[in-house]
Amino acid sequence: MERTSLLSFAWALALIAIASAQAPASEIVLHNFGSPAPKGAGPWAGVIRDSAGNLYGTTNTGGVSNKGVVYKVDTTGRQTVLHSFTGGADGGYPYAGVIGDSAGNLYGTTCQGGTTNVAAPHGNGVVYKLDTTGPETVLYNFTGGADGGCPVAGVIRDSAGNLYGTAQSGGTAGTGVVYKLDSTGHETVLFSFTGTWGGGDGDGPIAGVIRDPAGNLYGTTFNGGAANAGVVYRLDTTGHETLLYTFTGGADGDCPMAGVIRDSAGNLYGTTYGGGATGRGTVYKVDSTGHETVLYSFPVGTDGGDPYAGVIGDSAGNLYGTTTSGGTANAGVVYKVDGAGHETVLYTFTGGAD
Repeated sequence: MERTSLLSFAWALALIAIASAQAPASEIVLHNFGSPAPKGAGPWAGVIRDSAGNLYGTTNTGGVSNKGVVYKVDTTGRQTVLHSFTGGADGGYPYAGVIGDSAGNLYGTTCQGGTTNVAAPHGNGVVYKLDTTGPETVLYNFTGGADGGCPVAGVIRDSAGNLYGTAQSGGTAGTGVVYKLDSTGHETVLFSFTGTWGGGDGDGPIAGVIRDPAGNLYGTTFNGGAANAGVVYRLDTTGHETLLYTFTGGADGDCPMAGVIRDSAGNLYGTTYGGGATGRGTVYKVDSTGHETVLYSFPVGTDGGDPYAGVIGDSAGNLYGTTTSGGTANAGVVYKVDGAGHETVLYTFTGGAD
């Protein structure tokens, strides 16, 4: 899988690899967003790391206009705001994180802002670029119409500089699109979801996409499919969609908020926010034939529950992720699931200073 694909998961926390080095793990707070608010608040997405150890990410709110920021945290824990969104032409409310290129430029999306207001009073979002000196360039303004609107997910980038992502709304049916943005800023809608209940092709892609060496894209939708519980899909280079798996909303999972990762054999791995044995989410695998296996079902307790984020994997086949609830303080956990489906809680958040 491409490195840019790994970095693109808005909902997978890149730093959890640090916690996976040993168990039980200890946590170090590198930066606290609580104060001052002008430096950002409410980070939804994870971070990426450069070769010097600096971290880059976004906050959904805070900043000079309370519309979010792009930030850098250096190895000493010092934070620098690279861009503070105004909610106007430059965008606002970046739910997704950023990816980087070899020159150090950063790329991301915002759910609101921009110059077009077809379907939203505050803009329909943008794709942006930040160069190494900080100035922002808006690469594309979504209209909220056929081209999509309110991208919650970030983007991935291929070797030619094309960007790929999803928008949760807009499209021909108003239920989201998969898009490509070339290096000149021209957008192509690769697929427009129909959102049809009871056999539809998907509805409301909150997560982004990954790309395999042949150029096929893979992702999930939060709703749609036979049970309106979400799907896992593949999009080939001609724009043809294949439903790899349709969730039932039962023991197999319900409503995936996160995307997927892919191994060298073509298996996909991800999480569902709901469903499973207790309705609090799953970690799942979908093989190349479309067969789904629930690797772990969260039990509503100290093991965690309700995972928004997806997973990352190591060379031994272990998966790592986070949950938004559960744990000893019901404030979420960092967990590991091994190849046999055994879960280990690596860290339990207290909901306090940590």
